[in-house]
Amino acid sequence: MILDKLLDFTIKSSDFMWGLQTIALLLLAGVILTLLTRFVQITKLGKSIKLVLLGAVGKDKSKDKEGDITPFAALMTALAATVGNGNIAGVATAIASGGPGAPFWMWLSGFFGMATKYAEGYLGVRFRKVAEDGTMAGGPMYYIRYGLGDNAFSRFLGGMFAICGGMAALLGTGNMAQSNSITLGAVEQLKKYGIISESSGTTYSVLIGFVLVILVGMVIIGGIKRIGAVAEKIVPFMILFYFGGALIILIKYFTAIPAAFALIFKCAFSFKAVVGGAVGVTIKEAVRFGVARGVLSNEAGLGSASIAQSASKTENPSEMGLVAMTGVLIDTIIVNTLTTLSIILTGAWVYTRAANYTGPNQLDSIALTQYAWDSVFTGGGVFIVFASLMFGFTTLIGWSYYGEQCFEYLFGLRAVKPYRLVYILLIFFGAVLQGNYIRIVWNIGDTANAFMAIPNLIGLILLSVLVARETRQAFSKNKFELG
Repeated sequence: MILDKLLDFTIKSSDFMWGLQTIALLLLAGVILTLLTRFVQITKLGKSIKLVLLGAVGKDKSKDKEGDITPFAALMTALAATVGNGNIAGVATAIASGGPGAPFWMWLSGFFGMATKYAEGYLGVRFRKVAEDGTMAGGPMYYIRYGLGDNAFSRFLGGMFAICGGMAALLGTGNMAQSNSITLGAVEQLKKYGIISESSGTTYSVLIGFVLVILVGMVIIGGIKRIGAVAEKIVPFMILFYFGGALIILIKYFTAIPAAFALIFKCAFSFKAVVGGAVGVTIKEAVRFGVARGVLSNEAGLGSASIAQSASKTENPSEMGLVAMTGVLIDTIIVNTLTTLSIILTGAWVYTRAANYTGPNQLDSIALTQYAWDSVFTGGGVFIVFASLMFGFTTLIGWSYYGEQCFEYLFGLRAVKPYRLVYILLIFFGAVLQGNYIRIVWNIGDTANAFMAIPNLIGLILLSVLVARETRQAFSKNKFELG
């Protein structure tokens, strides 16, 4: 069958692209930028949080500066794209495939990813251009090309990113994986409560996909200003909403939290499964799924968030860099940890293939998170459906802008409308692809992310000295003023 062959191909492609070479390059860039910026994610964390808080209350002094949206709206747009179903379904998939140790490698990549995200935000503003329609255009394709001297090599590398970024937006985790997770979660809950029958699942998947197409289309037609306005309102609410639900689980299992962290650290370096003493997932699998899903979630190293941050109203690249790096803190260190603890504290993780569970109800993806929340309070699975809807919807509108900018860079403004049409059609396709074949969506997403990350990481490493030098100058002699 064609889908069976496609599943096998995407598994092999994902495994290859997220082999040692990509993980090493990702961590290398993060380590280099951490060292050259003198641990900016630690030393300037207070400043970065203050900038975000100033933006949240409208006191960031950005009103009259050049750009399309405020730095806070740019962060919310980037978070709209990053805080998605990767935080709900992606984290669950990492644990189901890589075991309880996978979150440790998420956190580690997230720590170094904060320095990477700082550099992406910095370079996005530093090398942005004014587009044909008067809006700001930026991102890796611009800072690679113009930061490295606008020569044949830099144009090739920048163009490679734009091609991979455009395809990742259409086929990757920012599109089909989101509509897939939203639909899967909703249909399963409707079946659970007897609202729909088992046989009508496909019909409702089609209906949900159609509704998503309409909702996303209404937002993205307005471009970055409408996307930023919507994200600015929805993102803070949805994060607080999710935190509130997770707090119920943390309170119930408060005394078990130290043991949960102990299990995570133990399994991060364990060659054997902790269930039954059988050989389980290895360190390699924990690292592979932890880093891959971490990048899927926070996008540090992909360069995608810098596309939105390039549109911010700021004249200070370092300011945007600091605002940008808080995205990883919120996404990976806070939101991902909430999902991780909910799965481990409730014991839901023992029903996964990583724990050698072979029963009829083996859990994975969003179903694993729903099971964990359902076991704590009535309607927990429904809560996850609403969270998935909000997370997924904002990711869909954020990634639509990323891909749109990549296609505009390659083909000009004439490519925008056809791109938007194809984008929303693929949202629908992702929604109706269910069953075992949902792994195709996540595998394609992982592969597309890796293709997107490679040219960006090469560019970041080559530009790391420039970032470090100009960052030191910006922070010296009190030149840097908050807001």
